[in-house]
Amino acid sequence: QVQLVESGGGLVQAGGSLRLSCAASGRTFSNYAMGWFRQAPGKEREFVAAISRRDSTNYATSVNGRFTCSRDNVKNTVYLQMNNLKPEDTAVYYCAADLHDSALYWMASKYDHWGQGTQVTVSS
Repeated sequence: QVQLVESGGGLVQAGGSLRLSCAASGRTFSNYAMGWFRQAPGKEREFVAAISRRDSTNYATSVNGRFTCSRDNVKNTVYLQMNNLKPEDTAVYYCAADLHDSALYWMASKYDHWGQGTQVTVSS
């Protein structure tokens, strides 16, 4: 069983930065792909970023150039560095593990395990 714990959320002014972390336990972390999703109040959960087991990254258009996803297989942790934050980035952010490294990285249904989420609030 994979357990994921996010941290690093908080309140930040527009233009500021935050770094989210997601610590994984229970399985061989380097064998699976990781994704970040977010859900704002009243909206569907949406894809933010993903990193494959081979460190290939993909981003949603809305965050491309501002967010960077990386992983540390020694620490069993995936990160989401968020720069130039905007009020529309306000959401609960979730990390997820895909044990099969699916090419369909933007699909939430492809992920096998989820963290509990961390709140990010960007004030204008």
